[in-house]
Amino acid sequence: IAGPELVVAAEKAGLDFGDMGIFHRLVEGRPDLGPIFSVANLVKPGSFDMSHIQDLRTPGISFFMALPGPLPALDAWDAMLPTAQRMAELLDGVLLDEERNALGRQRIAHIREDLRNYDRKQQKWDLRTTR
Repeated sequence: IAGPELVVAAEKAGLDFGDMGIFHRLVEGRPDLGPIFSVANLVKPGSFDMSHIQDLRTPGISFFMALPGPLPALDAWDAMLPTAQRMAELLDGVLLDEERNALGRQRIAHIREDLRNYDRKQQKWDLRTTR
């Protein structure tokens, strides 16, 4: 992936360049809540040096989210997946899972279920801590 193409694709996908020298999706109007998810360079240290972006060539990018975040986990995933799909389309790339296998419908369903369970546990925890 060439640096200039990456920047254009990130902008088209609604990502903002920012903290830690990587791209982020932020809650509209509430950047203080932190990123919904982020996009880093696969090449260490993971950041993008905008002063040398013309020279950047990377084999890939990594989408990730920190939990808990500003949105429920499943909502964050529902924002991240279409963004990753759009970026793959714009960059003529392929989405891979954490084991570098093609990201298919079955794996997406498993991730969604894991995040749904995470949200349920968080909700129970929130109820216990507010009583």
